[in-house]
Amino acid sequence: MIWLCGDTHGTLDLQKVEDYYENLSCYQEVSKNDYLIILGDVGVCWDGGINDAYVISCLQNLPCTVLWLDGNHENFDIIEEYPVVSNWNGGKVQFIAQDVIHLMRGQVYELDGKSFFVFGGGNSIDKQWRTPGVSWWENEMPSEQEYEEGLQNLEKLDYTVDYVLTHTCPGHIAHMLVSDVYSGEEELQNYFDDISQKVDFVGWYFGHWHMDWMEGEYQCLWDDIVAL
Repeated sequence: MIWLCGDTHGTLDLQKVEDYYENLSCYQEVSKNDYLIILGDVGVCWDGGINDAYVISCLQNLPCTVLWLDGNHENFDIIEEYPVVSNWNGGKVQFIAQDVIHLMRGQVYELDGKSFFVFGGGNSIDKQWRTPGVSWWENEMPSEQEYEEGLQNLEKLDYTVDYVLTHTCPGHIAHMLVSDVYSGEEELQNYFDDISQKVDFVGWYFGHWHMDWMEGEYQCLWDDIVAL
């Protein structure tokens, strides 16, 4: 089984996940062979110390394996310190801890017989109040290499996957969600617009916007947790 949820921000918004599995355990068996995928702003890599250790412990205490893609509020200096495993279920990953695995930008994974194109990153609208290298990192937005690798991986699959998982969303979807679209994120949103036109997919899930919303194949997750 695979579940998806929106931003958890360390332990700040993790209670929704803990409550979900506590209630779910009454009805079905969950194991580490099942996956929860958190759609960015996870905060599992933030201070490199006691805070991170506690978040990792909370995630490991969940009955399933936790997979996550990066959002904009992550410590990318710490993330980059972890070694890259080149072929985990078809794509590159970083093992933050046992059962806590970072899904990297532009990769395609095969999980439970389904294919997932994953691409994290986003823009922080509050970065003017944050400190570079301490609470904000420029590489919250993707590099040209990551953009290109994502397109190359999709091309190998004839632009066909079951699901697209991102932190933010295509620009045309962002304009449906809010009247004042995040300035500074246009490049990434335009990239996703292009992918939405090229790729044949069943569903596109994302977080970032702190709302629960669905329109056609697109779904934004915040409090809701979705089982695929």
